[in-house]
Amino acid sequence: MKLPVSTEWLLHSVATLAQLEPGTTASAAQLAQYYDLPAPYLAKQLQALVRAGLLSATTGPRGGFRLARQASAITFLDIVEAVDGAASPYECREIRRQGRGAFAPEECRTPCLIATKMAAAHEAWRRSLAGVSIADLLAEIPPSAPARTRSRLAGTR
Repeated sequence: MKLPVSTEWLLHSVATLAQLEPGTTASAAQLAQYYDLPAPYLAKQLQALVRAGLLSATTGPRGGFRLARQASAITFLDIVEAVDGAASPYECREIRRQGRGAFAPEECRTPCLIATKMAAAHEAWRRSLAGVSIADLLAEIPPSAPARTRSRLAGTR
């Protein structure tokens, strides 16, 4: 499975916002400059996180984005699903019922075993992402990282 590049951008952006002082915001332009990303496209993606209730946005000269929930209540899965949806990347088209190797109808009363295995793998992936919060990520970064992040992000205003 390959996720869009915007998924990486948003995971990093949310982790960056989580390092800010409470009540502080960062604009899409600041985040884009911080990571050398295209600001209009990043802004559009950040709005998807606002719609999902993961971020809140304020307008005005000092406006920007901040977490709408505690970092412990935002999982990697929340972010991935806000941008990419929850659908499985695998779609069974029941090719076992066609061609020279077609199964008889009575052999297809149960779900395709390949589809079943792929669905199980997708659910395992989802559980894994749901088990990692932004707070978990922050707990593993160097203690000096939040201050460095705040300082460098402030320099992009």
